Amino acid sequence: MSYPYQITSLEAYREAWQRSIEDPAGFWSSVAEHFTWRRRWERVLTWNFTEPKVQWFTGAQLNITDNCLDRHLEAAGDQPAIVWEPNDPQEHHRVLTYRQLHFKVCQFAHVLHNNGVRKGDRVCIYMGMIPELAIAVLACARVGAIHSVIFGGFSAQSISDRLQDAQAAFVVTCDGAFRGAKDIPLKSVIDDALVTCPFVKRVIVFTRTRTPVSMIKGRDVWWEDEVHHVETAGNPPFPAVEMEAEDPLFILYTSGSTGKPKGVVHSHAGYMVYTNYTFVNVFQYRPGEVHFCTADIGWITGHSYIVYGPLGAGGTSLMFEGIPTWPDAGRFWDIVDKHRVNILYTAPTAIRSLMSYGLGYLEGKCLDTLRVIGTVGEPINEEAWHWYDAHIGKGKCPIVDTWWQTETGGVMISNIAGVTPAKPSYATLPMPGVEPLLVDDAGREVEGNGVSGNLCIRSPWPSIIRTTYGDHERCRTNYFSTYPDLYFTGDGALRDENGFYRITGRVDDVLNVSGHRIGTAEVENAINMHAGVVESAVVGFSHDIKGQGIYAYVIMGEMHSDPALTRRDISLTVSRIIGPIAKPDRIQFVSGLPKTRSGKIMRRILRKIAEGETEQLGDTTTLLDPGVVHEIAQGRLGQ
Repeated sequence: MSYPYQITSLEAYREAWQRSIEDPAGFWSSVAEHFTWRRRWERVLTWNFTEPKVQWFTGAQLNITDNCLDRHLEAAGDQPAIVWEPNDPQEHHRVLTYRQLHFKVCQFAHVLHNNGVRKGDRVCIYMGMIPELAIAVLACARVGAIHSVIFGGFSAQSISDRLQDAQAAFVVTCDGAFRGAKDIPLKSVIDDALVTCPFVKRVIVFTRTRTPVSMIKGRDVWWEDEVHHVETAGNPPFPAVEMEAEDPLFILYTSGSTGKPKGVVHSHAGYMVYTNYTFVNVFQYRPGEVHFCTADIGWITGHSYIVYGPLGAGGTSLMFEGIPTWPDAGRFWDIVDKHRVNILYTAPTAIRSLMSYGLGYLEGKCLDTLRVIGTVGEPINEEAWHWYDAHIGKGKCPIVDTWWQTETGGVMISNIAGVTPAKPSYATLPMPGVEPLLVDDAGREVEGNGVSGNLCIRSPWPSIIRTTYGDHERCRTNYFSTYPDLYFTGDGALRDENGFYRITGRVDDVLNVSGHRIGTAEVENAINMHAGVVESAVVGFSHDIKGQGIYAYVIMGEMHSDPALTRRDISLTVSRIIGPIAKPDRIQFVSGLPKTRSGKIMRRILRKIAEGETEQLGDTTTLLDPGVVHEIAQGRLGQ
């Protein structure tokens, strides 16, 4: 298989980018020609950013699984589609060829259909990183249902919020999941979530850990039993349901600057074309190579670059159930050597964590099959970039530093491996179809190079967010109202003298912790649920491993005589309400918060204190009680 739309030179990149901006309809039409369509589009692009309304490939009919599975069967049916490495290195890995994956997806599509799932229904998937998670995702797409994958680290309350927002009547889960040394009781968490979700009709449970679970008659069924019914019927094929180009493919919840997570909606056609295009180009993928993306499918990275991007390209995607430091900090490198990985795509947090263990775990590791290495989820600092380059890439693997978001669906700004220039800690140049610009706080464009500003995008690309589920106004307000006629990313950036972009971090009240976006309001709401808490304020601070840590300032009504115990109680509350990923790294008890006379918390001051910049707090005279700032600065943790 060849990829006629693969960029192979800097000159070709410049030509592709220029054409994509001047004639987006012509450019993306020429890319889309290489996919399987049931009916061709009537119009490539219709859009305005005022409503907002974006439609790609209007009139086209397709199913994304035809493109991820069926079209590869004749030429590559016996090629590995998914290679799965289990949590325990002593357990045998699994390989699913395209033919086997197609069979299992059709089988589970029948299971979904037999249990009442129909086109347009929402299906919540809460599973560990096993092949059945990818099978469930693809089976939903095949029957035309909208999948909503929830990361296995989220709490029952977080699941309940998402189920209620999506009104998902169907759940697919496991009895439990293995993650490092931990067994996570997934079904038990789902049971707790469903107490407040009586509209859920069916829970399909896959056996992974053999953890004892409660199975409710009439609601809960075993995956294996349901598959057996399909086998008894002779495993008939399941033709992919015909979908319109703009039909929703999935909902993925992401934190916003308010307490309620928002359900980002992506549609079939544009998302399919863009994830495939960026996968093939950013990583310069070659047929037969093994692509190892270390993300969880519960995040957008896993959707786009474990499932849909690689499979759409007929590639081999490696899924890993465990964590990089178990049973020791050499696990990633063992996997690379064992499966002869060619492309490694991971997070700066993982790189910094593995750096901290020293070079001993790299001894005896070959890593000679690696051709491209990449980073995702947050900006990578220069020290980690150079370590990654020297010790993992051995100075000969291009590093792709990719910037994108849940809302963008695929990579937006990145160097193209070995084709366009790289620069440590810079995402560098936009992908074809992406026209970034910087604006100041007043919305005026900041032109030229050697400048900084708020990062916006001028026009739509195929995998742009279509809406926030059930609340289109929230989509407009969050992304299209700050700067009229522009998509606002929420990130700040600088553009160097060569026109390369460097992402400098969030400019709104969203934290980027280990590559996971967490809203400050969401964490504050959880902290405030603790019985003794009167009020709280949360900000981010620089963290050596996570990139950003969570610093909480908490006013207590009644405090336990042991502050350390109170901190643990608050952390447990946050874990129960959101999940362990949102636990504060530091909790400082304060008697008050710096507020203006109108009651607004001055987070700018709290951020500076969290970072230790206590001598540069700026003007505090406008505060209701300026004295509280000195008290907070004196009590700062981590000094």
